[in-house]
Amino acid sequence: MSDSEQSSIPSLNRSKRFATIALVIAILAWIVLIIVAKLMPEYAWFIHILMLGAEAGVVGGLADWYAITVLFRNPFGKIPIPHFLKDHTEIIPRNKARIAESMGKFVQENFLSPQVVKRSLADADLSLAIGQWLANPKNNSQVVDVIQQTVPKIFEFVGQEQIGHFIQNNTVQWARNTRMNSLASEMLRAVLENDFHQDVLQRGLDIAHEWMMQHPEKTRELTQTLFKELGVSRLAKGASWIGIDVEQRTIDSLLEKVESMLADSEHPIRQQIEDVAHQLMLELADSHSNASLRLNENKNALLDSPPVLNFITGAVVILCDAVKQDLMKADSGIALNLRIAIQQVGENLIQNQAVRELLNERMSGLAVNLSDQYSEKVIRFISERIHEWDSREMIAKIENEVGGDLHMIRVNGVVVGAFIGLTLGVIRAIIDFAL
Repeated sequence: MSDSEQSSIPSLNRSKRFATIALVIAILAWIVLIIVAKLMPEYAWFIHILMLGAEAGVVGGLADWYAITVLFRNPFGKIPIPHFLKDHTEIIPRNKARIAESMGKFVQENFLSPQVVKRSLADADLSLAIGQWLANPKNNSQVVDVIQQTVPKIFEFVGQEQIGHFIQNNTVQWARNTRMNSLASEMLRAVLENDFHQDVLQRGLDIAHEWMMQHPEKTRELTQTLFKELGVSRLAKGASWIGIDVEQRTIDSLLEKVESMLADSEHPIRQQIEDVAHQLMLELADSHSNASLRLNENKNALLDSPPVLNFITGAVVILCDAVKQDLMKADSGIALNLRIAIQQVGENLIQNQAVRELLNERMSGLAVNLSDQYSEKVIRFISERIHEWDSREMIAKIENEVGGDLHMIRVNGVVVGAFIGLTLGVIRAIIDFAL
């Protein structure tokens, strides 16, 4: 039994006691007045007025007791009574199936039908409410606190290695089923169409130029290593005997090329890089091209390599452990960044009306689809649960919820009946006196 049902039992019992006491008082008053009328005939006219009030109170109390009782049970027990009376007792248990169906239809028609859901959400700015809730520091702190408490426990319960294997298996499966050439082609297209490659190239040239200028000795060492790999180091040394520093000239020439590329956005080398990237994008878009075949073959070779698979699992385990350790800290950096990100999302929702309108439209459509797909199942579930209720259990539930008010009606029946009886008695006395 729930706490609410337990708390309603004292109120129900109190209402029953009040109703019974009121009815007993009315009956005792009626009996006493009958006796007094016999003992004091000179006051019979006044006693009859009071007696009429007591009789009406008894009738009202008994009538209301009967009306309330037949809702739940048969007050006659096994006493043989006419069918027209018996058929109208135990009204709620007899009509349990109809009540279940009616409650289901009521919920469906008033809460879960697509029309009602759409109408209810039409004027509601749900995304604004969500944004305001997320932007509240107290709320986003609560969300982050839940994440901090839950995620480490999930890692402990599931196990980081199991998570690593799960992610590895799903990642490998996705990669096997995905044609990387198409994905790579689309990524190149996005980079080229947005001129992102120019920014990357410009930044790369800046870094290379700055490093070469600040580290001339290391630049020279790299040049010497390159000459050795190319097999021209002896030639460079021979040229140095006649006063020609091939290494430095190579470095100066490279710096000059880099500077010219930095200064000219239309530099031929820049254009060559863009042409190569564009050509590669077109080749990758063709699944039968040599570039696509080589890319997919290399992908499959990597996926079949145990070291690569072990690396994926190990990387996930390390990442999970790092996330877990950070979240367990009081000054967690992840938690701080999450809190800031959640608040920014909320503030952006508040400020961006176009995004809110789009989200509201999507959420409304989702809610309507869900109500259309699952309302029948919800109604069927409610009806089935009511059908499964034991009649006594159902009666107990209803009595616990509304029985207190119903039994107070019995008290009202006694009081109101007595008042009406007194009023009628006074009217009759006045008429008798007048005539």
